[in-house]
Amino acid sequence: MRLIISLICGAVIGSVAGKLMDNGHKGFWKNAFLGILGGFVGGWLGSFLNVADGKLANFILSVAGSCIVIWIGRMIKGKQ
Repeated sequence: MRLIISLICGAVIGSVAGKLMDNGHKGFWKNAFLGILGGFVGGWLGSFLNVADGKLANFILSVAGSCIVIWIGRMIKGKQ
């Protein structure tokens, strides 16, 4: 059950980040992957900046992390 909830939350976070970064419609699985990966990046960023815990803070950091992942993907894709 936690896996399903994580995928859904990851898809929502990835969709929000995709809208913010004008990433286009990438589909559920790609958005879920970006959201989950962004959650890890956002968690690292939150611990690095020593940000207080909370659901809203975690959501914002996860969206920021997903935006960073999208930006890095664009940089890598642009260099090929």
